[in-house]
Amino acid sequence: MVKLRLKRCGRKQRAIYRIVAIDVRSRREGRDLRKVGFYDPIKNQTYLNVPAILYFLEKGAQPTGTVHDISKKAGVFTELTLNHQTTFN
Repeated sequence: MVKLRLKRCGRKQRAIYRIVAIDVRSRREGRDLRKVGFYDPIKNQTYLNVPAILYFLEKGAQPTGTVHDISKKAGVFTELTLNHQTTFN
């Protein structure tokens, strides 16, 4: 099973997180399948590769709580529902 979760980068006391698609059995800094964005909590900046995130969500990837909140603020889930509505019509 694939999850979308945060991978810690940066130096000590200055954490920056990459949002990655990774296998559930891998550890936090393990090998990821694909990098789909980053999150900087200090500067409160985010960058999301929305098509890549939508691809993994459609394939059944489960976001963690924090990644879910970040992507919800960016409006990823509204695009996901719009994609489902257009395919069903």
